Amino acid sequence: MSDSPCLIRPLQMSDKPEWARLWQDYLAFYDTELPEAVYDHTFERLLAVGESEPGCFVVDVREADGQETPALAGLVHYLYHAHCWKLGPVCYLQDLFVDPRYRGKGLGRRLIERVHGQAGEDGVTDIYWMTQEFNEPARRLYDRVGALTPFIKYVRSA
Repeated sequence: MSDSPCLIRPLQMSDKPEWARLWQDYLAFYDTELPEAVYDHTFERLLAVGESEPGCFVVDVREADGQETPALAGLVHYLYHAHCWKLGPVCYLQDLFVDPRYRGKGLGRRLIERVHGQAGEDGVTDIYWMTQEFNEPARRLYDRVGALTPFIKYVRSA
């Protein structure tokens, strides 16, 4: 990638192949595979407009790389939800991924800041996210942009 600035923008319909590539790489990092139907459903929801629908920003590097077609270097998925301790909603930053070829350029931080800015515009003041304990590169970033909490996550499936 050249020194040209990249664009962080909302997801577009034409991004589906590049978005799917990034999300597949993200899921592989966490040893997870999902059926194609989940990709399709998630992508549709990311483009939908609605209070309970998730949002997505992507890092578009096509201009920086001199390409005409979308070339995405990163993504972030987020969603707002009600919170029993707050008068308004909170934001859960669910997925954050930057293609390894573009890491070390501040793109993860910029994606988090873009969600933070959007949340602020939408009147949402609190953002939270999780990562696995072993994900040290992400934790170094998160330690700079957020505060580690003492909470432990439990899960139970149906």
